[in-house]
Amino acid sequence: MLLRLLSTRYCWCLGERRRGETIQLRKLLPAKHISIQMAGRRNEEIEKRGRAAVVVLGDIGRSPRMQYHALSLARQASLEVDIVAYGGSEPHAAVVDNPAIHIYKMPQWPTSTKGLPRILYPLMLLLKPLFQFFMLLWFLCVKIPSPDVFLVQNPPSVPTLVAVKWASRLRRSAVVVDWHNFGYTLLGLSLGRSSRFVTAYRWIEKNYGKMANGSLCVTKAMQLELVHNWGIKATVLYDQPPEFFHPASLEEKHKLFFRLNKYLTDPHGIHDCVSFGTMGIGSSDLNGTLFTTQVSTGILLKQNRPALIVSSTSWTPDEDFGMLLEAAVMYDRRVAAILNEDDLDKNEVLWENMCNGKQYLYPRLLFIITGKGPEREKYEEKIRRLNLKRVAFCTMWLSAEDYPLLLGSADLGVCLHTSSSGLDLPMKVVDMFGCGLPVCAVSFS
Repeated sequence: MLLRLLSTRYCWCLGERRRGETIQLRKLLPAKHISIQMAGRRNEEIEKRGRAAVVVLGDIGRSPRMQYHALSLARQASLEVDIVAYGGSEPHAAVVDNPAIHIYKMPQWPTSTKGLPRILYPLMLLLKPLFQFFMLLWFLCVKIPSPDVFLVQNPPSVPTLVAVKWASRLRRSAVVVDWHNFGYTLLGLSLGRSSRFVTAYRWIEKNYGKMANGSLCVTKAMQLELVHNWGIKATVLYDQPPEFFHPASLEEKHKLFFRLNKYLTDPHGIHDCVSFGTMGIGSSDLNGTLFTTQVSTGILLKQNRPALIVSSTSWTPDEDFGMLLEAAVMYDRRVAAILNEDDLDKNEVLWENMCNGKQYLYPRLLFIITGKGPEREKYEEKIRRLNLKRVAFCTMWLSAEDYPLLLGSADLGVCLHTSSSGLDLPMKVVDMFGCGLPVCAVSFS
């Protein structure tokens, strides 16, 4: 799908609906020029440059879909790809090591406002998008070579769509918007849908979105919303997991759990049904991990290992992890009631029995939650206050190489994403399916 729009091997016929104009971008081998035709204007011949620019006003390491776009453009369309984004997290090695992909990292607006008088907060909110706008223009118009097309992630919409459109006019390039969600609905989570800022944001998002030469979106429901209510014709491009998302082998699991051992030993500074076994009884197995052990015949899964449940999140308000904590408490209490255990029983006795190999009908549960975001500390504090016998939580940030291995090693995936628009779907579920992992997800239409 993406290559139908962006490959040099196919013809582009993408319509821009603004003021009745139509733009045709034709790329035909062995043609050396792109013909741009606008009604009422003279034809312009632009020499084909063989480049694409992928624009993300966010951490490129946390934008997997845009990384995969860049890989597809470089590998399958044989284009030079310039990624303009923020740093922070390392992208996947396949992106970093590809000689046709060039990453340009923009400086970020300072995130901390500590020490500033509250009266200056509105001024800072105004200066931030202005800073981002001019930084985007500088990189898109000066720092990178002129591309044939800008492929831009939305949201965020402001000031991204405005800056990319201006840059496309100056550099005589096409614009394709990849609609992941609607930015105004995310802003509405914090300000309320009735806010004037949300109304203005939606107007900018809609009108600058209509100026694009082409659009991609993630679901058919979003496609219908765009065409009926926004006047934007978009092509549905479903997320698909790349080849490095697959079920992990026993050797891959063993090596991964050895690397993660330091995170599992004492998460959040508390002892639980998992960390107790790794620190004390049962830790004498120098060739073993919490889940695996190495013997002369090879690597084996431990019989009394905990069930591994994985969830990834950006720790934002559209994912309610309180729901998961409540489910963990319910599991812990119901199992205790079924087994007639006294709440006053010492946890250490139960954990010692588990580590010594005593079999229980209901397993220990280890939840590993990956990701970075604004609400992470709030939920980590809630986890510290839980007193659970059979459930443990561990929050961490994994490299782009270890994350697929974790999914391929888990027993169950959890997705708590609730769409702000009701029209997008979380890519994490697709990645989990690529690893053969069953998923328990919050349902929405």
